[in-house]
Amino acid sequence: MEAIVGGSALQFRVEQSKLFGFNHKCKKEHSLQLINLNDLTLKTHTNFKLVLSHCHKDSQTPILKSGNFGASFDGKWLLKTKGNEVATCLNGRNIYLVGMMGSGKTTVGKILSESLSYSFNDSDDYVEQAMGGTSVAQIFKQGGESFFREYETEALQKLSTMPRQVVATGGGAVIRPINWRYMQQGITVFLDVPLDALARRIAAVGTDTRPLLHFDSGDAYTKAFMRLLTLSKKRSEAYANADATVSLITLAASLQLEDVLDITPTAIATEVLFSSISNLYICTTIT
Repeated sequence: MEAIVGGSALQFRVEQSKLFGFNHKCKKEHSLQLINLNDLTLKTHTNFKLVLSHCHKDSQTPILKSGNFGASFDGKWLLKTKGNEVATCLNGRNIYLVGMMGSGKTTVGKILSESLSYSFNDSDDYVEQAMGGTSVAQIFKQGGESFFREYETEALQKLSTMPRQVVATGGGAVIRPINWRYMQQGITVFLDVPLDALARRIAAVGTDTRPLLHFDSGDAYTKAFMRLLTLSKKRSEAYANADATVSLITLAASLQLEDVLDITPTAIATEVLFSSISNLYICTTIT
């Protein structure tokens, strides 16, 4: 996207099929469009209606096509612009990010909440606060996983009553059917990250805060990978229940990146808004 000065109006040239609009599987657009910033200001006063899209929830065609998109001014501007539009359509519905430990739910969630002007909550942090500041690792150690899961469900139930939230859930929140009862009141998005990348990320920062990794021996990477493999087999069907999926393998290929860990959190957040949520809920102006 490039800025163009024409007269007194600052305009942006947008590659419509790649950056602006909806997934091309849903709708073919013209290749170029000029967007006047004055027009964008007027859109904040326009009424919108919510229309259910016919796109499949697991559409795997990313919107982003530039490797530097997430870090650029244009990328952040577009993310905020799209966030304002999507927030209007969501009508207060919460967004729940699900995925394995280390998939970036918290980091991406904070960026999403800012773009949507939503509040952000991490369900693990919510549990820790309910337990008087006791860490998740300590809760696991003292009461076991089942004890923690009960408090996690209570946290999700309370968060479901609070509108306009982006919630980063614990990696295992998906295994309890009752949790879906609360999360499905909003929109669930699965951040699908390959296990090798997750293991490398976790090994780099250590496993001390990951209670489910404390029972395996070996180097940090091997321990993380083997445990993640076991957990993934148990949870894969549950993750498939999410309303939308963002595959980092597909996104990396689109951005021409060899390593999914090189994708910026901003780029992932943008993909969530453009490809995933927009495929579920399409905003159209009422004329």
